[in-house]
Amino acid sequence: MHKFKIDQLVELEPSVHQLLAPGGYKIRHLMPSSDRDPADPCYRIKNTAEKYERVVPESRLTLVANVFS
Repeated sequence: MHKFKIDQLVELEPSVHQLLAPGGYKIRHLMPSSDRDPADPCYRIKNTAEKYERVVPESRLTLVANVFS
């Protein structure tokens, strides 16, 4: 089951092998569960500074805190 919803803003945990654009990423699509790890579903995410979407596991994402709460 997915923790995040489409259009939510999330932060992507940095990786040694991956450069990240500054700012948050928007959840674009919920990916179906795979045999890789059913307990760690994947998402397609997009940053406005990048021309492409990324596919990342839920374990690398955290919800961006709402500045108005």
